[in-house]
Amino acid sequence: MTRSMGKITVARRVVQVFVLVLFCLPPMLAGWGLAGLFAGGDGEVATPAEGAFFGSLSSSSVVGVPLFDPLGAVEVMAASRSLLAASALTGALLVIVVYGLVRGRAFCGWVCPVNLIGEGVDAARRRLGIEVPERTVPRRAKVGVAVAVVLLSALVGFPVFELISPIGAVNKGLVFGGLAGAGTLLAIVIAELLVSRRLWCRALCPLGGTFQVLGRAGQVNVAIDHDACIHCDKCTQACLADPVILAPVLAGEDAIVRAGDCMACGACVDACPTSALRFRLGRPRRPASRKDVNKM
Repeated sequence: MTRSMGKITVARRVVQVFVLVLFCLPPMLAGWGLAGLFAGGDGEVATPAEGAFFGSLSSSSVVGVPLFDPLGAVEVMAASRSLLAASALTGALLVIVVYGLVRGRAFCGWVCPVNLIGEGVDAARRRLGIEVPERTVPRRAKVGVAVAVVLLSALVGFPVFELISPIGAVNKGLVFGGLAGAGTLLAIVIAELLVSRRLWCRALCPLGGTFQVLGRAGQVNVAIDHDACIHCDKCTQACLADPVILAPVLAGEDAIVRAGDCMACGACVDACPTSALRFRLGRPRRPASRKDVNKM
């Protein structure tokens, strides 16, 4: 059965494509081609790095301000075994603040190209009639994977996830032509097509685990109108993170989805036939009972 895209999903697709295009623009505007190929003539041209914006999802420069993804920054510090690499953590601070205030895994839902590919795999699996388990690995495992990545980086002396990152395989490959992480990306596609739904994004991605921890303080949350909810379970079927994070609100135990795993992707909001789910700002205190929830 073909699923129509809701307004939030359409907006999210636009943002995901825009981000990919955004990183491709600097080299193209400097006279270079994609995948690290030079497309100019014999004359002197500027390097892409000389522009106001340049980089990748791992590290970028915006008008001279360095930005790093939080996991990559901690990896660099661990690998160098020196506080001299603290500049990497400083470059990650703005990213941490922004995603921490919005919702950590909004990066996964709205920016990460691997999630976009994962949704394509979901669509392909439905079209092919392939059924796989909803989950095979606990969603919190990715936090442990993130810790293991940092420890391994300290042990071997270089940031190991950057070498195998599927995010880099898409983003850096498109811009710079690097192949690092391509094998990981292929393994993810095969696993999510044949083994388990959203296996990488839900349970294994260390960057997702990092943003999951940040997500506990996010101010953009999915809220529920308990009176409007008809318990059709369409929201759980649409959830990209893990349907279990919706359980407290559906059971009447809470007014918002509090789990740090929520991507704020809006898939559940789009899927709800009665508009019982919506986005709201703020994190109200957890109610003590269903009665208290209904008063909110």
